Amino acid sequence: MKKYSGLFFFFSLFVFPFAGFAQSAVKPPKSEAMEPVAIIMFTIMLLLIFAIIVLSGVVFTTYDLYKEKIKKAANNAIPLLVVALMLLSFSAQAQESQNVVSSGPKLIGGLSQTSFYLMLSAIVLEMIIVIFLVRTFLLFSGLKKEKKVTAEATERKKKDAFKWLEKLNNTKSVDAETEAKVNLGHDYDGIGELDNPTPPWWQWGFVISVIFAGVYLYTHHVSHSAPTQLQELAIANEKADEQQKAYLASSANKIDENTVTYLSDAADLAEGKSIFTAVCAACHRADGGGIVGPNLTDEYWLHGGGIKNIFKTIKYGVPEKGMKSWKDDYSPKKIAQLASYIHSIKGSNPPAPKEPQGEKYIEETEPAAK
Repeated sequence: MKKYSGLFFFFSLFVFPFAGFAQSAVKPPKSEAMEPVAIIMFTIMLLLIFAIIVLSGVVFTTYDLYKEKIKKAANNAIPLLVVALMLLSFSAQAQESQNVVSSGPKLIGGLSQTSFYLMLSAIVLEMIIVIFLVRTFLLFSGLKKEKKVTAEATERKKKDAFKWLEKLNNTKSVDAETEAKVNLGHDYDGIGELDNPTPPWWQWGFVISVIFAGVYLYTHHVSHSAPTQLQELAIANEKADEQQKAYLASSANKIDENTVTYLSDAADLAEGKSIFTAVCAACHRADGGGIVGPNLTDEYWLHGGGIKNIFKTIKYGVPEKGMKSWKDDYSPKKIAQLASYIHSIKGSNPPAPKEPQGEKYIEETEPAAK
């Protein structure tokens, strides 16, 4: 009866998956079973089924040798696999029915995805069973024996673990008599110095170092085809300066009334003066003495005389007094240059200045030079 249950399992492996496949093959206009891919996969499955039947017969003949050992595992495994195959075939049928209702299912080699993957799964499962049966036969027949780890084998394995180190250093373990012959008589805290050769890896490392030194000397100091360390430092510093300039150029327009500082560079002050002459002189006079606008050279200020106050006033303007905002006309960098120039003409004492306006402003800290 047990033999028949085994044959029933292998028969179900072939029948149950194809129950859904055969049913789905009837519904499309063209049967999937006539596709070349289906014929090839079907042939592979038949060959594997034949191999399983032959191997199962051989295994059953040696079953009695290990009957008690595998009885429980076999009785539990076969029904579970059969149920799994049944569920696989039923799910395939349900999905195939859904594919018939849907329009235009994707095909693989002329087969629906469900049929293709179902047949592929069956082939993989059959191959696993074949491998399992072969291994079981080898175990039952005694051709494959379990390895027994002995104490001697364990000790040998421990010794073999250090052989690679001996090969690397070209050294060998020696007995006490041989060790006495190669002992140089130098004792360091109980550690004797032996006349061992220098390890090959050290010798080759030394040779390579000498060759590298020769190549380095020629390329860096004779042919000058490569830069020296000082030249590399100069190149790195030059590159760093270029990156710094690029960063400052990109961050110049990030200046605002909170971060602006006094620009003492002559080029910045000259640019600020040209802007002042073009747009500010009409109200404040070319020398800053004031006409319609207030005097910018004395100590009295309507909106503060610090560099940040001047920048803010230029940026946002004073619309109620007729001064427009210049933030849309000039970049933050330009406004900072203009504010720095106005800050620089304090105390210049132009002729016939306008009377003081506002409150006397006392600079708390000197403007930071940049």
